[in-house]
Amino acid sequence: MRLPGSLVFAPAIGILAMLATVAPAAQDQPAREKRPFKSSVELVSLSATVLDSEGHFVKGLPREAFEIFEDGKPQPITQFSNERVPVSVGVLLDISDSMYGQRIKDARATLEHFLFDLLSSSDEYFLLTFNHEPHILTEWTSEREVVETALSGIRPTGATAIYDAVLKALPVAERRSRPRAALLIISDGADTASDATLREVRSTLLRSDIFAYAIAIDSPSRQPINTRVSPEALTEITNPSGGHTELIHNTEELNAATAHIAEELSSQYLIGYSPPRGADGQYHSIHLTVSGAGYRARARNGYVAAPLPSTRE
Repeated sequence: MRLPGSLVFAPAIGILAMLATVAPAAQDQPAREKRPFKSSVELVSLSATVLDSEGHFVKGLPREAFEIFEDGKPQPITQFSNERVPVSVGVLLDISDSMYGQRIKDARATLEHFLFDLLSSSDEYFLLTFNHEPHILTEWTSEREVVETALSGIRPTGATAIYDAVLKALPVAERRSRPRAALLIISDGADTASDATLREVRSTLLRSDIFAYAIAIDSPSRQPINTRVSPEALTEITNPSGGHTELIHNTEELNAATAHIAEELSSQYLIGYSPPRGADGQYHSIHLTVSGAGYRARARNGYVAAPLPSTRE
């Protein structure tokens, strides 16, 4: 598989500036135009989540509450929005053998609720399923019928190739038409079939502004220990990007997990700054801080300032 060349930096600076000043009511309107976002060496953007001491999402903070450090040095915040900004969500659904029966029925119902009831009408999404290989079911869409038709044809079979699925999804995510992009991985098994490695996935995500979530379904009674889901591996994918992994024990808990992710997507801040070194081909750490008693910010923790390299065909 070959990933298209793309700089690590965020969507075009003018679009983010516009979003920072758009009235909230306008942001809730469906976006009609499908213009792919172009990267810019002029801006690094962060989708940031703020939590209080009890783990609740904190909304509405001003720009002055945040500080950004690149490689330990403070950077001026040049773009900022504390309103809900439309998001593109790529759903990666495990359809290996272990997802047969009630599990896949629960997953279908949960995804329909998540996409059509919990996300905003201004958002877009695509579906990718994976067993021993990834399959793109839809490109970007906001049409319910397209998603329902795709989900109705799912038949679980085969092994589990999570890492290959993420690499397959990233070029699709780069073709989005919304300012933010997230991947949501839903799996009940360990990766047993990928050609790619966890290290390759982590490295590729560093060249992207996409953040990742995962829901790990761990049911010890149903699977041999060597094929059970690995929350630790999924956490290594999600946490550096600014997302996180939720561990659940059966598909009946999927609704609560996706509702929590939808709430987070509606509570995030979009923050941008000008990188001091441009596309120098190096890794740069990012640290975002927020003022407020007990508040903590979660965002991606670094990026590689270089064009995205090609991977295997």
